[in-house]
Amino acid sequence: MPEHPTTFGIDVSKDHLDVATLPTGETYRVSNDANGHADLIEHLRQIDDLDRIVLEATGGYERAPALALADAGLPVTIVNPRQTRDFARASGRTAKTDRIDALALADFARALRPPVRDLGNERQHALEALIHRRRQLVVMIGSEKQRQQANRDPRVAKSLRALLAALEGERVSIERELLRAIESDPGWRERLTLLQSVPGVGLVTALTLLAELPELGRLSEKHVAALVGVAPMNRDSGRKRGVRRTIGGRSSVRKVLYMAALTATKHNPAIKAFYERLRAAGKPAKVALTACMRKLLTILNAITKTGRAWETRPIH
Repeated sequence: MPEHPTTFGIDVSKDHLDVATLPTGETYRVSNDANGHADLIEHLRQIDDLDRIVLEATGGYERAPALALADAGLPVTIVNPRQTRDFARASGRTAKTDRIDALALADFARALRPPVRDLGNERQHALEALIHRRRQLVVMIGSEKQRQQANRDPRVAKSLRALLAALEGERVSIERELLRAIESDPGWRERLTLLQSVPGVGLVTALTLLAELPELGRLSEKHVAALVGVAPMNRDSGRKRGVRRTIGGRSSVRKVLYMAALTATKHNPAIKAFYERLRAAGKPAKVALTACMRKLLTILNAITKTGRAWETRPIH
């Protein structure tokens, strides 16, 4: 690798991409659409010593350009905005413009070289969009049901019933779309069956894992635990030994994994025995349940990797 490889940072907004490169410090802007992506790819392909291209997760606007770059075979990665903000502050950057942010991302790429990961494809992102929409509908249904319980006006009650019926209809429609998408892909269909073979893992958990954790079965158990946010992090300094805590990760995956682990402590022999052993050793219920989440994720990662369903696996 060259002593000073070329890195790019891309600050993403709805309408345009601000691109910065190091070590030259060059910056320019392209539109955040198919034409702009094509121009950017053409320019990047001319860079012989290209090492990393970094974008921040920005609520979805980064997906199209990142996917276009990945499809072109370029080394692109999406990073957590909190990491880049901390890096910018540590580097003494207090001013903020799109150009400065892009340069900070390029510097982040050069200094930390975040790993390049598979970003999936259009079908994977479509599946993720469907599961995300289902989650939104479930939240809205819950909110309307709470309003229904508190309401005392018959006219408002009629409106609430109508909206709830519409929302429930949309939820059912989205779930049908999800299942059609799974049925259309033999790989997804097989993985869904494997995941649901584990006691405690229901349809919603399995669909969420397929849509929002495509790395499952491709990473080590430590890496996948850190990715989800169920890996305890040390908090030690000098003689102090702090309490280990989980931090970061994919909250939507962690939420369904929590419910699955809660069910598994009652109906999955391996997880139930593990939970009871931790509680008997004096571990608080929350700590024991978090450990069960990680153990369940480890099992699911191994099952997906090996292609062996739960029934065929020995219970340890």
